Amino acid sequence: MAGDVVERAAKGGKKGLRRPKRRIAIRIDMTPMVDIAFLLLIFYMVSTVFAMPQAMEINLPPADEQDQQVEVKESNLLTVRVDNEGRYWWHLKTATPENLPMLLPSDPEAPDSLGYVFWPDTLRSILVNENRANERLNTLLLLDREANYSDMVNLLDEIDLIERSFNKYTADQLGIKVDELTKEQGKFSYRYAIGEWEDRDDRILEFAIRGAMERGEL
Repeated sequence: MAGDVVERAAKGGKKGLRRPKRRIAIRIDMTPMVDIAFLLLIFYMVSTVFAMPQAMEINLPPADEQDQQVEVKESNLLTVRVDNEGRYWWHLKTATPENLPMLLPSDPEAPDSLGYVFWPDTLRSILVNENRANERLNTLLLLDREANYSDMVNLLDEIDLIERSFNKYTADQLGIKVDELTKEQGKFSYRYAIGEWEDRDDRILEFAIRGAMERGEL
């Protein structure tokens, strides 16, 4: 940045004993500043890491198998429900008055003013333990019509995390990469389906909520 000093003579031609004062005007050359601004702009554009779009990977069955119905034994069924208030419920086998869904505990570190807060550790623990106990386990996910989209993301995230963890452990035991793991070598593929919420699910949760209130969980 450079500046030139220009001397100006005072206006007016009055004669007198006082010598007229000279005014100094400064002219600043902004050309170097523009160059620096463009250099900084180019630097930040090149060095900035842009946020990549996040996508969720979902393994879908082949198109010719999507309409096929698969029968699942009652003993191999785990159902996870999410109600309209974002509370998570689970149970094995078919829901009956003697086998009502159980409420997953809320996050103990969340303030009481927030009410029920999803706690990933409890859901992850149940999914892991039940899949280890039953190799043929199938999980049915049911979300209330008014449930948030984030609840479905939470469920799919936990399933994806468990699948990756199981496969990484198996690959480490075999001394190979996860991408090289085959089904014959024990590659784990989580079996689950997302069902449609029906009126019977409302009635099931009504009884489940009453039971949770009697136990002091709500």
